[in-house]
Amino acid sequence: MRLGVLDVGSNTVHLLVVDAHQGAAPLPAHSHKTEMRLAEHLVGERVSDEGVDKLVSFVRSAQEVAEDLGVTQMHAFATSAIREAANGEEVLATVLDRTGVDLQVLSGPDEARLTFLAVRRWFGWSSGRLLCLDIGGGSLEIAVGADEAPDVAISVPLGAGRTTRTFVQHDPPQADEVRAMRKHARATIAEVAHRVARAGEPRHVVATSKTFRSLARIAGAAPYSEGPFAKRYLARDDLRTWVPKLATMTTKERAALPGVSPGRAGQLLAGAVVAEAAMDILGVERVEIGPWALREGIILELLDGIERDA
Repeated sequence: MRLGVLDVGSNTVHLLVVDAHQGAAPLPAHSHKTEMRLAEHLVGERVSDEGVDKLVSFVRSAQEVAEDLGVTQMHAFATSAIREAANGEEVLATVLDRTGVDLQVLSGPDEARLTFLAVRRWFGWSSGRLLCLDIGGGSLEIAVGADEAPDVAISVPLGAGRTTRTFVQHDPPQADEVRAMRKHARATIAEVAHRVARAGEPRHVVATSKTFRSLARIAGAAPYSEGPFAKRYLARDDLRTWVPKLATMTTKERAALPGVSPGRAGQLLAGAVVAEAAMDILGVERVEIGPWALREGIILELLDGIERDA
């Protein structure tokens, strides 16, 4: 069957179309996305009318793409930008009224749980106890466990976009902005570190998300063009080297780095600061970069539900 997952994130709105069959890995068939940066369309704590209009327009285009590609089921979900907006329910109602698409809001722990499921299925049981880290635009997800469902699933407001907007006012950032960002990231992660530690020491640590992929790429990992089976790693020592370098670079200079898109370049320093803080406080020396993340987790859970109902 052909399934579609529409992901309304803080940075990107993304339709992923896959060919999926029970007992087989979902095969990507098409990707349709835009860097909408929905969180930047907040006026106070409300998504602006312009932001809602842009979201509705993209959802309509995603519907057309899905229909043209023969998608039989589409699951649409939203993460932190809509979840935390004061008018989030109004936005959901407007999208439903104007497009017929019923966006479901995922909780932060559900984001962590579903990403963990995708990572577990990709790397398998040989990974043993697994720790999964994911840095999105609005939040950092942490999940750990020995089974398909994590023992601990945590979401904290340390996304690369959110952290940048909160602390960075200059380009390149000033030293006090970087210190404040680092202090906040470490204090926030330290508050939940005991929950991760109680779940037991992981055998395998995997990081997902565009932020981690970009950081691994500038540290020398294989480019995305080499495919999902190329092994990619990011070491804590790499981040110790790159954080001070990124702090001295302008957004334009970061965009010239390998694997860094112009739309993400402004957030890369914050992502690196959060990644280094998470790895340091959680005692992680190296992460492996995983190709599957939240969208694949949604698809896998959909397939599991179809199998149970069959």
